[in-house]
Amino acid sequence: MIAENGRRKVTKGRGATGNPEGRFARTTHEPVDDGWEPDAPAPDPRTTVTLEQARSVISRNTSPDLPFDRSVNAYRGCEHGCSYCFARPSHAYLELSPGLDFETRLFAKANVAEVLRAELARPGYRCAPIAMGTNTDPYQPIERRHRLTRAVIEVLGDCGHPFTLLTKNALVERDLDLLAPLAARNLVSVALSVTTLDNRLSARLEPRASAPHRRLQAIRRLAAAGIPTGVMFAPVIPAVNDGEMEAVLAAAREAGATRAGYVLLRLPHEVAPLFRDWLDAHLPERAAHVMALVNQARGGRDYDARFGQRQSGTGAWAAMVKARFDLAWRKLGFGEWRSRPLDTSAFTPPRPPSPQGELF
Repeated sequence: MIAENGRRKVTKGRGATGNPEGRFARTTHEPVDDGWEPDAPAPDPRTTVTLEQARSVISRNTSPDLPFDRSVNAYRGCEHGCSYCFARPSHAYLELSPGLDFETRLFAKANVAEVLRAELARPGYRCAPIAMGTNTDPYQPIERRHRLTRAVIEVLGDCGHPFTLLTKNALVERDLDLLAPLAARNLVSVALSVTTLDNRLSARLEPRASAPHRRLQAIRRLAAAGIPTGVMFAPVIPAVNDGEMEAVLAAAREAGATRAGYVLLRLPHEVAPLFRDWLDAHLPERAAHVMALVNQARGGRDYDARFGQRQSGTGAWAAMVKARFDLAWRKLGFGEWRSRPLDTSAFTPPRPPSPQGELF
């Protein structure tokens, strides 16, 4: 939607500025002024949560540039509303928009714990760490009510299965009572994604995620509880937040983070036009410069999906980012506390439920 000043209309508390159809949509929608209320503003979208029954919950991947081969996502869509989220195109498979639909029309897998328990109990299952937070955030605001991430952690803890968590939300502190004992058994590690230290920029980039100081506080509390905790400076956005890399890493290290990583801005499928619209709405004076640097790091395109390059990019600007990260990583001492692999030897498959109960 275009405002009278020619800039994209911003909806308070939302990251996307519009709701374009996804690439698999069978129908298109176009607003039409019928003349009855020409000055009436469009209603702000409300968050809805649809409960669904999942048939399977462990997703597999064979990507050579990912440090895990399986993941669990209790939710589809994410209320955080990060304007740059590379998971937005997944809503297109539901014939919904990767725009505002992705952050307002959410789905919760109500039976995720039960299905996970059944999948872990299969005779052919082989244990390896499960990643959470790889597509949508496990601690997005609706987790307060639905508590599905907590239920998944309880299942994994009961059978000694290792897992990792990645989040932008300080709600992870709620589950310290579960995470701390599992960390003592080397079964869990956590990372907080911190994109900026600027509250105002964060509110525009990721409007419903925790404020930067709360994420740093969560790192501090997790680390104090003995949980291996890291920081992800992700995504690195040229001419927007890239200048804060060293400051973010230093703040996280001071808070107790012992691991660090970064990911260059990724703009697959519908995310590219959505992010361009976000730039036009919030940073119009530098939008062209930002995208010129993005294109430089992506071989002249908005995105390069090739393995080994999609996370860090190519070219002079991407090389400079890597050099800066490597230098800060060494100077801050992240390299001196390399995390040991999570323990897979403690895994005991859950017993399948039996109508006759258990004798022992």
